[in-house]
Amino acid sequence: MDGTVLVADDDRTIRTVLTQALTRAGCRVHATGSMATLMRWVEDGRGDAVISDVVMPDGNGLESLPRIAKLRPNLPVIVISAQNTIMTAIQAAEAEAFDYLPKPFDLPDLMKRTAQALERKRVRAPNEADAASKPQNTATDLPLVGRTPAMQELYRLVARVLNVDLPVLIAGESGTGKSLIAQALHDFSERRDGPFIIATPDDLAPSDGVNDVVRRARGGTILFDGVGDLDTDAQARLSRLLDGMGQSGPRVLAISQGDLAKAAAQGAFREDLYYRLAGVVIPVPSLRERLEDIPALSEHFLSRAARDGLPERRFSSDAAQTLRAFPWPGNVRELENLVNRLVVTSAEEEISKAEVDLALGGAVSASFVAADNSDERLSDSVTRHLQRYFDLHGGTLPPSGLYQRILREVERPMIEIALDATGGNQAKCADLLGINRNTLRKKITELEIEVTRRRKLM
Repeated sequence: MDGTVLVADDDRTIRTVLTQALTRAGCRVHATGSMATLMRWVEDGRGDAVISDVVMPDGNGLESLPRIAKLRPNLPVIVISAQNTIMTAIQAAEAEAFDYLPKPFDLPDLMKRTAQALERKRVRAPNEADAASKPQNTATDLPLVGRTPAMQELYRLVARVLNVDLPVLIAGESGTGKSLIAQALHDFSERRDGPFIIATPDDLAPSDGVNDVVRRARGGTILFDGVGDLDTDAQARLSRLLDGMGQSGPRVLAISQGDLAKAAAQGAFREDLYYRLAGVVIPVPSLRERLEDIPALSEHFLSRAARDGLPERRFSSDAAQTLRAFPWPGNVRELENLVNRLVVTSAEEEISKAEVDLALGGAVSASFVAADNSDERLSDSVTRHLQRYFDLHGGTLPPSGLYQRILREVERPMIEIALDATGGNQAKCADLLGINRNTLRKKITELEIEVTRRRKLM
């Protein structure tokens, strides 16, 4: 790589790591923990690319993007953020960031994107009129939260297709947030001032139902909910209408719980209609495919309840672990309902494992949590847990990345227990685990293990 990169992050460790990596790659680097300093460098004409955090002590990286674009229209900005929600990705796309990566980021991936930023120029910079027309997103409260790779890819895909005039098919299990994604695609698009019409199979059943729905949508967005449940006649009418609608009609979104591509291949759904609806397909992962996001989702729902005037609550570590062990057949909606119920019914500020077990109706059974007095071998317990995980997916295989996902599930509790047993002394903990202390510190950071409460002997 060749060029000068401006790095802005209030975390000294991140600045050091990026400076060393970029320097080794052949770049010149200016690093700062101040947004004001970054903006001064931009105004002075320094830098060929920028890597900036969002939340800084004296400013916000996303809010600074329009000003950077005005001052330096061809200066690419890569946004990195620990605020791992769909809104961060959407805001970054609206502000025309060159790219967006969640924290903790993969360093080789960030280096690759930085090289691309140095090689390419942005096509245009948003002007003041564009910025004024952007919706204000600060009050938005979408429970689309998560830092797992599956969710980050979903965020990027949603941001990329916001203003693309292609039909979008959103597919996933019930309760995963498909309707929220559809709403975001309308609310943050250039069609947001137009109507947002939701059409169910019942709305499309009458012979003139399809035409009536499209008339009401006008230049806005129309969401066909449950298209997989349309009967043969409704499918035919919808296919003909979409074929003749042209560019002047409303934007078309569709939601399906089933696999429409498979249904079309098997003749259970019109193939021509599938291709008219699936200009872009957004697959929404189930909650059991992203168990690592459960703590962040739970905290999101607790915080929202507190903002709504309900008591402030938190989950005990055992209760949080129980939430992670549950299969969540109802996905995010089921988790949200459970958290809201526990906020109201819990007697203490800290929600206990017993309260979670009771709310789940005993569903976290011995197939997930071994009995305390069991003399079962560890290998047998692991085998049972893994088999249960495969069984949860029915006749389909679990999502790819199983090896690393299982390692993470084992590593985190092992390190947490070892830290507790050694009173938080990382040297003793590393010796107990038989690993290098630097390796332990790296694992604590990667797995986001809270260590402050364990520092009894340090």
